[in-house]
Amino acid sequence: MTVLSVCVFCGSRPGKNPRYSEDATAVGEMLAQNGWRLVYGAGDVGLMGATARAAQNAGGDTFGVIPAHLMRLEVGKTDLTRFVVTENMHERKKVMYMNSDAIVVLPGGAGSLDEFFEVLTWRQLGLHAKPIFLLSTEGYWTPLMQLMDHVIDQGFADGSLKDFMQPIVNVQDLMIALRAALS
Repeated sequence: MTVLSVCVFCGSRPGKNPRYSEDATAVGEMLAQNGWRLVYGAGDVGLMGATARAAQNAGGDTFGVIPAHLMRLEVGKTDLTRFVVTENMHERKKVMYMNSDAIVVLPGGAGSLDEFFEVLTWRQLGLHAKPIFLLSTEGYWTPLMQLMDHVIDQGFADGSLKDFMQPIVNVQDLMIALRAALS
């Protein structure tokens, strides 16, 4: 039986709202409870660390990918089920993407946005059909969705762009959406 994997892009910081870490922990637990492998950036800090520790504590399979230059800054979590060190950020994203069946984006900063936009662009270009979910804890991704509306309104993308991503408001709804997408 093939293990399904969910790539989680998220912040290497916890952010200001404690709900971000609470949801990251709940996502890690939820993935493990559903038998899905966590694929993520291999850091042991911020939302990354919260997600991974929760998945591990719940008995989940974890696959971390980190570039060598971030081992110290992001505190590479070497006790994962599988731990891969890459040469650069681009290779990190590629390995994470190639080893996942769905993508979930939790709150995060420029790195999370970079990861999101890369997989969104690949989806828009028809390079993959993996579902992309944005866990919008307390409306975190609402401004991003407004930006997507602006991009579409200004003629830089078709309305179908928004079909390639699904904002989700809580972990329970994320689990339901993942179950539907991965079945």
